[in-house]
Amino acid sequence: MRINKFISHYTKYSRREADELIKSGEVKLGRQILKDLTYEVKDDDSVFVKSRLVERRHEVTVIVYNKAKGVLVTKKDDRGRATIYHKLSGKYRHFIPVGRLDYASEGLLILTDTPEVAQILMESSLPRVYNIKIDKPFSLAMSEAMKNGLILEDASAGGHEKSKISGMNFAPFEKFEVRGEGKSFTKLRVTINEGQNRELRRFFGHFDAKVLDLKRVAYGEIELNNLPTNKTRYFSRKEYDDLHKLIKKARAKK
Repeated sequence: MRINKFISHYTKYSRREADELIKSGEVKLGRQILKDLTYEVKDDDSVFVKSRLVERRHEVTVIVYNKAKGVLVTKKDDRGRATIYHKLSGKYRHFIPVGRLDYASEGLLILTDTPEVAQILMESSLPRVYNIKIDKPFSLAMSEAMKNGLILEDASAGGHEKSKISGMNFAPFEKFEVRGEGKSFTKLRVTINEGQNRELRRFFGHFDAKVLDLKRVAYGEIELNNLPTNKTRYFSRKEYDDLHKLIKKARAKK
């Protein structure tokens, strides 16, 4: 793991702050000051930040957080906007989000104190379930694309204006259902197995439809249920059991 990512995962510092600490000589590898911003941390390395050993945690802790709209999933924002770490208890400062929910989206976000677990969950094909409202009637073209998948050379519609992503491949949706319709809107529940950058906004953007509301309500068997906005809960015993099975399976593939 790259040194700034290592520091970010196990301390209160962001990756950018970690880079500045390295540049200022505040990071040591053993007794030696580390200056290499690209250094890959090894399992037996002892990393010190401001003379304090960075402790690697081996017990896995995972929480479910109900993210509100208007909050960023990042440690620090250059524009001073609120991040999830402004809303979360300070004891979760070092927790890593499993994937992202964009600024205008809300709902279930998983966070963990273990980088390997975050990576395994992000790379898994666990179904992600969303409640969505778009500003157009549901069309046959949308339905066919959901069933068969969609390949776009230009997937900029619905993406962030500064995004460098151009094309995007959308796998067939695992499930979808219309839950409400009007002349100028459709409410849907959709289930996908990926987590690409603003994937659902880009998908509907291709059909000139704007996503008005987007809320993630489940990630695999982990459900948001009645968890209030900006509140957290720990994984249940069953959720931890399922997670350990997933970790074991992922490790066996390596």
